[in-house]
Order: sequence, then structure tokens, then C-alpha cells
Amino acid sequence: MTKIKFYYVYVLELNNKSLYIGYTTDVKRRFKEHQKGYSKYTKSKRPLKLIYFEAYLNIRDAKKREEFLKGGSGRKYLKMQLRNYFE
Repeated sequence: MTKIKFYYVYVLELNNKSLYIGYTTDVKRRFKEHQKGYSKYTKSKRPLKLIYFEAYLNIRDAKKREEFLKGGSGRKYLKMQLRNYFE
């Protein structure tokens, strides 16, 4: 039986209410790494909240989605998708 590998695009809310967007193959592990300060960018912006993630079967799709969400239209999409969270 072949194990399916997923690629996740995730969104963290930082302590200054800004968003951090990344991708990984293991959301739990990566979130723990961010919480422990292993990421330069998020280290000084803890505590963090994992507020959103999506799963993909193809790494290129995940990377493209991450790129989109980091842009202006992607940020607007997230604000609309998570509008109840941000209220």
C-alpha cells in the first residue's frame, strides 16, 4: 500500500496580528518549530496561532498557492475566507 504524501500551505497569525504564510509536509512539526523559535522571521513574533491550512498532493501546487496567498489578491482571499475569525 502506497502512502500518500501531502503538502500543506499554512497561515500563522503573529503576536502583532500580521500573517505568516508557508508550506510544509508536516503542519504539526512545522508549527512546533515556529513556536520554539527555530524560524528567524517568526521567532520574535511569538506567541503564534495556526489559523488556516490547505492540503495538496503536488508540491508545485502547494508552492503556487503559497505564492498566491502572499500576494495582494491572496491576502484579500484570506481576509474573506477567515472573515468570521477576524471579526
